[in-house]
Amino acid sequence: MSGKTPVPLPPQPQVSPVPLKRYGGIVAKSARTGRGFSLGEIKAINLSEREARLLGIRVDTRRKTVHEENIKTLKEYLSNLKKQLEEGANLPKPALPTFVVSKSDPSRVFKGKTSAGRRGRGLQSLKYRYTHHYKWKKKKRERLLKKRHEAARTKGGD
Repeated sequence: MSGKTPVPLPPQPQVSPVPLKRYGGIVAKSARTGRGFSLGEIKAINLSEREARLLGIRVDTRRKTVHEENIKTLKEYLSNLKKQLEEGANLPKPALPTFVVSKSDPSRVFKGKTSAGRRGRGLQSLKYRYTHHYKWKKKKRERLLKKRHEAARTKGGD
């Protein structure tokens, strides 16, 4: 085993859940794990969005709420990270946003221009983009569950 100390894991942000109408507007839990820290929480510890992402902290640019406990956990994480880096640990893996690029296939005329169109044709997932087997399997499953129009109109019998 190497002499380097492990890097501390980045903290998970806590956000307040949405009160649901079906429960009478009552919040079921006090907090839940969020997608990332808000820009207000990042700026409260004097970091920019880019710097936070490079330190392995996930950032949710859509969130606007600022929770004090998130600021506290970020300060603790940065102090622990500083100690670990002084001891010789490596920098954490950056939490940069990922971009999915859909390349055009010259052998097919139309693949669906919008994300909804690609999803409807079974082309959204990168794994199954160029296979028809996935689409056929999906249609068979929908016929069995009678979700498609083809299953509703039978030629006779049952």
